[in-house]
Amino acid sequence: MLRTLHIENYAIIDSLQMDLSQKLNVITGETGAGKSIIVGALGLILGERADSAVLVNKERKCIVEGTFHTEKRKVIKDFLKENDLDADDELVLRREISTNGKSRAFINDTPVNLGQLQQLSSLLVDLHQQFDTLELGETDFQREVLDALANHTPVLDKYQKSFRQWQLVKKEWEVLKEQKQQFDKEADYNQFQFKELEEAGFKENELENIDAELKMLSHAEGIKSALTQVYFQLQESESPLVPQLKNLQNQLHTYSSYHADLPILIQRLQSSQIELQDIADEVDRISNHVNYDPKKIEQLNDRLSVGYKLLKKHGAKTTSELLTIYKQLREKLRAVLNIDMQISEKEKEAMSLLKEANELGAKISEGRKKQVKPLEDKVNKLLAQVGMPNARLKVEIKSTAELNAYGIDSIDFLFDANLPAGQAGKSNQFQPVRKVASGGELSRLMLCIKSLVAQSVDLPTMIFDEIDTGISGEAARQVGLIMKNLAAQRQMICITHQPQIAGKADAHFFVYKEIVKPASPSGRDAVKTNIRQLSTEERITAIAKMLSGEKPTAAAMENAKEMVMN
Repeated sequence: MLRTLHIENYAIIDSLQMDLSQKLNVITGETGAGKSIIVGALGLILGERADSAVLVNKERKCIVEGTFHTEKRKVIKDFLKENDLDADDELVLRREISTNGKSRAFINDTPVNLGQLQQLSSLLVDLHQQFDTLELGETDFQREVLDALANHTPVLDKYQKSFRQWQLVKKEWEVLKEQKQQFDKEADYNQFQFKELEEAGFKENELENIDAELKMLSHAEGIKSALTQVYFQLQESESPLVPQLKNLQNQLHTYSSYHADLPILIQRLQSSQIELQDIADEVDRISNHVNYDPKKIEQLNDRLSVGYKLLKKHGAKTTSELLTIYKQLREKLRAVLNIDMQISEKEKEAMSLLKEANELGAKISEGRKKQVKPLEDKVNKLLAQVGMPNARLKVEIKSTAELNAYGIDSIDFLFDANLPAGQAGKSNQFQPVRKVASGGELSRLMLCIKSLVAQSVDLPTMIFDEIDTGISGEAARQVGLIMKNLAAQRQMICITHQPQIAGKADAHFFVYKEIVKPASPSGRDAVKTNIRQLSTEERITAIAKMLSGEKPTAAAMENAKEMVMN
C-alpha cells in the first residue's frame, strides 16, 4: 500500500505530498492541471526511464519518493532477502535526477539498479495508463487469471516441482547418452592404451628409481675403486687410521690420572675411532654390493626406454602421472560397462516423471477450461455495465505439443469491441486483446477481470489513469461501484473526470495550477501544479462542478451531496 508520495522539482511541480487512504483514492482536476504529471512522477519510482527534460529548475535535483506499507507480504520479503535489502514492514522507494541529468534509485536508502527497482515496484503497484501496452495482453497474466479462478495454486506447485525434476532428470539422461556416444568413439583406443599401460606394469616411482640405478651402475667401477681405497686407508694400509687412533688412546691413557683434560681427549679419540670403524664397515658393505653388470644395465635401459616412450605419448613427466592416466583409463572402461544400465535407469525415471507431469498438466488444463465459460459470461456482463455493451471477451485455450513451466496450455484472451447485438459467438472479428483494444477499453476490461479475481490473487496497489474515457452516466457509476468493491480489500488510486466515480472515493485529491510570484521584482510569474485533499464539503462542491460547470446549480449540489453521502 502506498502511504505517502512526495515529489520535488518534477516538471511544473515544485513540491507536493500526498497522504493516501488505504482504500479508494480519487484524483480530479481540470484538463491540463497536471494529473498526468503526477502519474509520470510516480512512474519514476516504478522504474520507468528518467528524462532530464523534467528538470524545469536546473539548479535543483528532482526527487520522487514513495513510502509503502508491505503488509508483511511474503513475496516482497523474499525479494528483499534475495537482494540483501532491509526487510522492514515499511519501504521507501526513491528516485533522484541530478542537475546533470543522471538518475539514481534507492530502496530504503540503499542504492539499487533500475531492474531491481522495477521488479520490486511491480510487486507493490499495478499502474494502468491509457495507451499503455498492458499486462492484460500478456500470456502470463491471462494464465494467472484462470489459475486464480480455478484455485490452482496447490496443484500448480506440485506440477512445477514435478516439471523441474523431469527437466533435471531428462538433462542427466541426455548427458549420459552423449557420454555413451563419446565412449563408443573412444572405446577401442582407450582399450588399446589401457592394455599398453597394463602390460608395462609400472610401479610407483619405478622410472625415477631405474634412472638413479642406471647412473650408479654406469659409474660402478669408479665407485668401487674409491670405496676400496677408502677402506684400505681406514683398515689395511701400512698405517691404517682406525688402529692408529686406538694406539693414540693407549699412549694418553698412561698419563690420564696426571692431567684433568686428558680423559676428555681420550674419550673423544675413542668416539672418533668407533665412528671411523663404523664408516669402514659401511664402506666395505657398499663396496661388496657395487659391481658393474652390463646385462642388468641393458635390461634397465630397455625398461626405461618403454617408460620414456609412454611418458611422451601421454604427455606425462613422472611415473605417478602415468599411473594416474592408467587409473583414469580403467575407470572409463568400467564406465562403458555401467553406462547402459545408468541410461536405462534414467530413462525410466524421466518417463515416470513425464507421465506424472502430464497427468498434473491435464488436471490443470481441465480446471482452466472449466473457468472459461463463467469468466467470459461474467466479464461480458460487466463490460455492458461499464459502457461497452457490444464488447465481448473470448478465452482460447490450446494444448501445446510440449510441456512448459505452467502446464500443457497456450492461453489467449481474444476481444471484439463492436459485436452487433444478437451476434454473440458468431463474430469472426475476435483478435488478441493486445492488438485490438484501445487504452480505455483495456483499462475497463482489466478492471472487470481483476474485480473477479481479486478474492483469489494477492493484488498490489492498483492505479487507473483515466479509466473513464468514453463513458458517462450509468456506465461511469458502475465503474465506480466496481472500484469501490475492489478497494474494500486493497488500495485503489484512480484519476478521473467522472463525478460518478469521484463520489465513491474514500479520499478525494484535487489537482490545480497556481501562479507563483517571483522572489525578485525583475522575475516572472511561474505556473506550478499542486494538490490537496478535499474535505467533505469541498468534495461536494468539486463534484457539483464536474456535473454542471464552474458555477454549480442547486440541483447539481444536491446530486453531488447524494453521491458523496451515499
